[in-house]
Amino acid sequence: MKSILSAVVLASAAGTLPACVVVDSQGHIAREEKRFTVSGAPDLKLTTFDGSIEVRAGDAKTVIVEIEKRGPTKEGVEQLRVETKQDGDHIEVEVKKPAREVVFFGIGSSPSAKLIVTMPREGNITAKSGDGSIKVEEVRGRLELRTGDGSIRGRDLGGQMTLYTGDGSVTLEGTSGDLDVDTGDGSVSVSGKLGAVKLHTGDGTITFRADSGTTMTGDWSMTSGDGGISLYLPSDFAAELDAHTGDGTIRNELTLTAEAEKDSDSDRHESNRRSLRARLGAGGKTLKIRTGDGSIRLKTN
Repeated sequence: MKSILSAVVLASAAGTLPACVVVDSQGHIAREEKRFTVSGAPDLKLTTFDGSIEVRAGDAKTVIVEIEKRGPTKEGVEQLRVETKQDGDHIEVEVKKPAREVVFFGIGSSPSAKLIVTMPREGNITAKSGDGSIKVEEVRGRLELRTGDGSIRGRDLGGQMTLYTGDGSVTLEGTSGDLDVDTGDGSVSVSGKLGAVKLHTGDGTITFRADSGTTMTGDWSMTSGDGGISLYLPSDFAAELDAHTGDGTIRNELTLTAEAEKDSDSDRHESNRRSLRARLGAGGKTLKIRTGDGSIRLKTN
């Protein structure tokens, strides 16, 4: 195997495969770049059947999309077809799945394509990967990020955000706006200043840190089928708290202004109870916390 790959590398260096390179067992890698000029905030639709998607902010009124194709053979890479379309500020980039599987040394293998995007800081994104991670940084707008299998990471995001992964963790830092997160299997970690929040994981922990000045503009829901939930809130946070764990304990270090069912003073900090309904600050919107199996921890930032 090693000698065969070495021979392909030499052929590529000689110019036989000018658009492809070989990196050990990664096979052939081919890159192409597409540029789109926009006059306002872009509206992007990015789709790849298999591969990661990365989006970062730039300063120019240009959307740059780099497509990195990988496959075990030159033929496999060439089978990847990229379709693009632009209508004003609306841009679509889709990598189509090959019609047939590539056979490499008697083993069926499918190539993949990674999308690396640079766009203005204000804009909308719909990003979908059949199998791959998604990472977005410093973009504000309407963000819909979906992957069948892979993690989702974001930093300094804002706006109306919907995130889904069938199997993978979700990590967001410095987030603002409204957020809806759903993962079939994976942990969820979120920090920022959010108005409406919905977090769900079928199997995994949830950690949420609300920045100072956070105010609920809608009800919040945090649910884990199997995993602990840790919530860190500002001292002046206001909400109607409704927490329950099917199998675990609730540890509370928040100051409650009213409690639906009072326990002893010692129970206020840590108890064997599985439910806690109480008012935080002046009350207001409902903060609902549920875990089927795991503890709930409530702390002040």
